[in-house]
This record gives sequence, C-alpha cells and structure tokens, in this order.
Amino acid sequence: MSDIAKARILITGGASGIGRIMAGKALRMGAGSVLVWDRDESMLKETVDSLQSMGHDASGEVIDITDTGAVVGLAAQTISGWGCPDILVNNAGTVVGGYFESLSHDDILRTMQVNILAMMHVTRAFLPAMTAAGKGHIVNVASSAGMAACPRLSVYVASKWAAIGWSESLRLEMEEMGKGIKVTTVTPFLIGTGMFEGARSPVIPILDPEAVADRILRDVGRNRIFSRMPGIVYAMPFFHGILPQRWFDRIVGKWFGIHGMMRHFRGRGGNGKTP
Repeated sequence: MSDIAKARILITGGASGIGRIMAGKALRMGAGSVLVWDRDESMLKETVDSLQSMGHDASGEVIDITDTGAVVGLAAQTISGWGCPDILVNNAGTVVGGYFESLSHDDILRTMQVNILAMMHVTRAFLPAMTAAGKGHIVNVASSAGMAACPRLSVYVASKWAAIGWSESLRLEMEEMGKGIKVTTVTPFLIGTGMFEGARSPVIPILDPEAVADRILRDVGRNRIFSRMPGIVYAMPFFHGILPQRWFDRIVGKWFGIHGMMRHFRGRGGNGKTP
C-alpha cells in the first residue's frame, strides 16, 4: 500500500480545483509535506498560505510545465532541496471546446502540451530518483473522455486517450522492471470545478470535487490501477469492446447524452469556441 501519512507529495496544477483539494486532504491525512507546482503565481500563493495557516508543511513553485527545460531544472532543484516525491500527482490539465475546425493551432498545441507531454516530462524528470529510492507512486489524472469520443472535445479527448495509454504502459514497465513504483490512472467524468462550465450531462452526474479528491487519495492508498468515477465508467471499455460502433455511439452518445454535453460549454474564462 502507498501510505499517505508522512509522504512527500508533489501535485502539478495544485493551486486550484481538485489539485488544491487533494493537497489539503492529504495533509489532513498526515502527509509529511506537500509541494504544489502551478503557473498561476497569485493562486499558488493563496493556496500555500491557506495550507500553512492550518499548520501544515506546504510549499509551492511557480512553473509553466510546458517548458521542458524549466521542468528538468526545477525537478533537480526539488530533489536536492525538498527531496524526491513519494507520490507524484500529475494533475495539471486544460480544455478548449468547439468543433475541431474552429480551434487554432495554438489551442491544439497547448492542450497536448499540458495534458500529455508535460505529464510525461515531469514524470521522466523525477523517475530516476524515484527508482533509485526503490519506492514511489505516480498518479496520472486523465479522464473518462479518454475512453469515448465526443464532438466539440476532440483535442481534449486525444490528449486524455494518449494519457491513459502512456500511463498504462508506464505501469507495465515499472512492474516488469521491478522498481517498486506504483502507477494509478485516474479517469473521472466531468468534475464540477468550473473547468467544464456550461457542459451538461442529462444522465451521468457531474462529479463533486471533494468526493473526487477523496476517491483518488483512497485509491492511491489501496494501490488501485485505475481510479474511475462514477462506477458506470468502469463499464465503458466493456461496452466499447462488445458493441458495434454505431450501437456504442447510440447508447453512450445519444441515450447517455455524451455527444451533446459540450453544446453549451463555456469553460473557465469562457474558452468555448462555439455557442
């Protein structure tokens, strides 16, 4: 089991949303220290100050994780100063909605950089130290969107599809190499943090951020391979495997309303591209 108590936990994108919630919950569970990486300096300071005001060992570093050179440098600095993380939570993410032809090349690049490439580079920067220590847990926050296509969400879906595939391959490598590193892939449905503001789900409920953070930490403690929520998400790969594609499109896309959920997407800051 990966023990949260006394662990050093690093969370990317931890200044807001479930990252910030996880940081607080992990510290209340007895984590030794939490280090938050985020590019938003003001929100990072607010988060760290809040955690420290409750007597917790929390710190933060301002970084744009799409800058690979900065990631490698800060990782080395972190290992020599704060130490090697016992639990690395690749939580940072971004989304832009709209039909693919409406997205700019920058939209495409930024989404892929944040949601998958940075996840890989951050992990690569810390992995040698973690394997040398012979222990550790890597938590990769992907999405249920990585298991089913969705109109007006194509680039996000692509990034999360890649994240799931990479995360699972990494887990198998760590098991094959016997390095003592655990990997958990997180695939939640939409979470009510504001990131998907305006998105609507008529059947599958929008997830409560507090409940999601609780579930992730619990599943990490149990060394779960996947942390999927809600429970119906566990059935998605099965249905995708046995149903003809048109039937899958009808059941998941039409009946469950997945294909229409982004029609009114605004996103945090109004980053939807279509009405």
